[in-house]
Amino acid sequence: MSTTAEASQGRMPRQIPYIIGNEACERFSFYGMRNILVPFLISSVLLAYLPDQAAREGAAKDLFHSFVIGVYFFPLLGGWLSDRYFGKYNTVLWFSLIYCAGHACLALFESNATGFYTGLFLIALGSGGIKPLVVTFCGDQFDQSNKSKAKVVFDAFYWIINFGSFFASLLMPLVLRSWGPAWAFGIPGILMFIATFIFWLGRHKYVNVPPSRGNDPDAFLNIVRSALLGKGFGPGTLVAAVGMVGAAAMLLLWALKFAGVTIWPEAWGFVITACLALGAIIAGVGFGASLQLERARGLHPDAAIEGVRSVLRILIVFALVTPFWSLFDQKASTWVIQGKAMVIPHDLWWWPSWLVKDATQMQALNPLMVMLLIPFNNLVLYPALRRMGFNVTALRRMGWGIAISALSWIVAGMLQLQMDDGQQVSLAWQTLPYLLLTFGEVLVSATALEFAYSQAPMAMKGVIMAFWYLTSTFGGLWVLLTNASVRDPAVIGWIQAQGWTENAFLMFFFAGFAFVAALAFALYARTYPMQDNYRTAA
Repeated sequence: MSTTAEASQGRMPRQIPYIIGNEACERFSFYGMRNILVPFLISSVLLAYLPDQAAREGAAKDLFHSFVIGVYFFPLLGGWLSDRYFGKYNTVLWFSLIYCAGHACLALFESNATGFYTGLFLIALGSGGIKPLVVTFCGDQFDQSNKSKAKVVFDAFYWIINFGSFFASLLMPLVLRSWGPAWAFGIPGILMFIATFIFWLGRHKYVNVPPSRGNDPDAFLNIVRSALLGKGFGPGTLVAAVGMVGAAAMLLLWALKFAGVTIWPEAWGFVITACLALGAIIAGVGFGASLQLERARGLHPDAAIEGVRSVLRILIVFALVTPFWSLFDQKASTWVIQGKAMVIPHDLWWWPSWLVKDATQMQALNPLMVMLLIPFNNLVLYPALRRMGFNVTALRRMGWGIAISALSWIVAGMLQLQMDDGQQVSLAWQTLPYLLLTFGEVLVSATALEFAYSQAPMAMKGVIMAFWYLTSTFGGLWVLLTNASVRDPAVIGWIQAQGWTENAFLMFFFAGFAFVAALAFALYARTYPMQDNYRTAA
């Protein structure tokens, strides 16, 4: 396989269509199964043991967000294997085959819990394993001579993700409704196989940045280790130790329940506990290393140390984005359940009754609006703001995106209040919160693809993209933690005493959570030093 490719001055790399085509089919396969998962689980025999509809809805939401947590946790594994051993191309290809096997399990074991949940695990592993790599692999095809084309491709990349997601979100609920789960999960599996084949076809044209294979003495973790341990202990070493001991204590307290000791909250299962432990390790080691990074000076080149400093700054940005994902991912769980309780307005002349027959299909609004908003923002909104004297930086776009997403949940909460008062609410009203959430998503997520790649040093791009996707894992964690807390009888009693329902309370709670995060993001962004880490032209 070729490891180099000529970069035409200022021209688009000819291998990009293979990566974009792969992404379109893979996104159809992923969103095709993801967006029907909650309604399938609620009505399936897999949750038939639960006594009532509310319990099945709660269990379906927990399963869905646990799956999402897995999808966005495994990028750590994919990024590590790629950077250290196999390179991006090989890692993407092998994890894609695991991905295909997971889809096959969903189609074959719709009524078998072991088989179906194994399929979800394999999809989480395969999808997560390739997730940090495809974007960075795409970025590797550019250098300083044509980096101006990278922004166009990153936007096109995000646009094509939503192209696949749109058709999957629109069609798969109809397939589930008319043909059953075997076809509804089988068709996305076929698309994943096609995605893998398209990616393989471009194998002789790619630029392949070789992996470090563990031989880089100035890798991210080596510099962090030197900062913490290289010249004796310091305050940062203590902070890192507290984080790691805290993580071990959480896992131990959780495990004690098997010995009949219930110190750890019963509602906090393994997924919540493991995520909290991971967060403690990242926070402790990251903050500890930042306190004494200068101790690595002399043991590693200055440029590598500054690269680690950049990564640690990026992790703070990422942490402040996690509340956004707690809102965004619930459009496939909380908003679907809300939509099922609404009235489909078949009597309205403009409602496409011939196509939209299920509330689950409202999720198609999100990718459709993304495809419209990205060109609108780039061609109309951003140029207009620049002419008015506003500097539309990446961090400003992300901060506003978090706040606008919070506003979408206020609108959803107001709709929920009307439903809780016994009013019949048209499903068409969900269009407004979807529009606001999608506008926020474009400002946050599409911008972050370019931001994360440009800020990460070349040797650390795979790892930093894995950390970016990990923000969704912690977004799912906030959902599971909040849902588990609200189900406590004392909390439910307090909510009801205020005249609220659980659903309405949660919607306004998450809106407030995101508003606080947007404010903190804006304050941090004011002092963030931007970097330029595109590959130097050959």
